[in-house]
Amino acid sequence: MAVPSNILQQVQTYQMSQLAFLGNFGCFIHTSNKKFQNFENMVGNLGDTVNFELPPRFVSQEGLVVNYQPTQQRLQSLTVNQAYNTSYAYTAQQMIFNVEDYMLRVGKGAVMELATQVESDVAKLAETQPYRFFGDGVTQINSFGQLANMLAQYRTYGFAKDGIKVYLSDIAVPQIVNSGLNQFVLDRNEEMANSWMVGDWMGVSYYQSNLLPVHLAGSVGNLGQVLTVVSTNDPTGNNITQITFSGASASDLNAIKAFDSLEFQDGVVGQPNLRYLTFVGHKPTALKVQIQATADAASDGAGNVTIDINPPLCATLGNANQNIQFNIVAGMQVKALPDHRCGMVVGGDAMYLAMPRLPDQSPFYTGNEMDTDTGVSLRLTYGAVLGQNQLCYVNDVIWGKTAPGEYLMKIAFPL
Repeated sequence: MAVPSNILQQVQTYQMSQLAFLGNFGCFIHTSNKKFQNFENMVGNLGDTVNFELPPRFVSQEGLVVNYQPTQQRLQSLTVNQAYNTSYAYTAQQMIFNVEDYMLRVGKGAVMELATQVESDVAKLAETQPYRFFGDGVTQINSFGQLANMLAQYRTYGFAKDGIKVYLSDIAVPQIVNSGLNQFVLDRNEEMANSWMVGDWMGVSYYQSNLLPVHLAGSVGNLGQVLTVVSTNDPTGNNITQITFSGASASDLNAIKAFDSLEFQDGVVGQPNLRYLTFVGHKPTALKVQIQATADAASDGAGNVTIDINPPLCATLGNANQNIQFNIVAGMQVKALPDHRCGMVVGGDAMYLAMPRLPDQSPFYTGNEMDTDTGVSLRLTYGAVLGQNQLCYVNDVIWGKTAPGEYLMKIAFPL
């Protein structure tokens, strides 16, 4: 007997799966210095910028007869200049029939999206702020030996007594850990094997991130070109902030990109091997002189390119800002890094993040909270558009970040 043509109702249900959100590492937000988190509430502070002090620099003089030197107050600025929002809206019918029981999940998804924007922006400090660097952008960084060498280069320039934080590429961590397991150190190996993390080592805290910025270098770095000094904007060597080089491709609009990293080369005939002096005390170190391009620079028809640099280079004895022994002169040579992913070493808790509290948006319901999972402080505003059958939600956040370059070192991971 054939089955009759029944008319049946199909009922659709929507069940919570409890699937975890696909998150990202949030180490930059969680470990940044929040001293100026709400600086807008500080007495006497107006505007979106707060200035804070950097330690003053001096020089020493031989003997007991003094020559009074000027004191220069050094400042670093933290400006809140970033803002993001995530918004969503529903009709009354959608709210009561579909969404109301799931608003916590909806809100969490919006918060995680915003947190990723903040985290990735703070991570850009690794690209924009350090002028020293470790790695050549080609060789993999995959061992504890390399990390030890990196820390030695970081510390020889001078370092804060506070703890050092290192931000590594999450892709590099497994190989680094594996190199440590080959060493006969039972207790440490057991800890690493259980967590498969670098952990704390040599007084340093290590973190991993999948949001490290990628620096796309200029042609000079990617082609492996060697640049030769032609001249500087200060032949006296007292305050060199711009250097003209030869050796780039002719008429190359992309010869140098902002934040390219360059290093003076050893073994150039007739030229000394340049080394940085210690930041305090002005004593020679083993660290090669490394500089950062602060702006894009194109080459001319002869292959000459003029690069604005950070830090300013000073070879003047008795100047508190002296950082090199020998003046920069024609014939010295530099090489730039190719494209690379930027990790970072930070000392002295010198990476600052501010996420000020946004004002209430009356007559709408407004709340300001810090999300404990991501570490981001944000505002939620809820309200209805009168007569339009719209229930609207807006999550938004403003923030600013900074870090003084002398406390930092970039880690150049190959792409």
